[in-house]
Amino acid sequence: MAAAWRRRPVPGKKLKITLTRSIIGLSPKQEATVKALGLRRMHQSVAHDDTATIRGMIAAVPHVLQVRHEAE
Repeated sequence: MAAAWRRRPVPGKKLKITLTRSIIGLSPKQEATVKALGLRRMHQSVAHDDTATIRGMIAAVPHVLQVRHEAE
């Protein structure tokens, strides 16, 4: 029952995340966050489900990312 309060991801809600600036000069923790999102090169884009975990990762490095809602 402990997990019953957690928000379930809404199917069909996706975010398109693009790396717009270089990761050179970021702290190692920020660099690891960008890589954990699946971004390796500038202007590379990935699609992720719109979850609290992904939103938290985006909030850690908003100055190097561009985020758009993606319709499925």
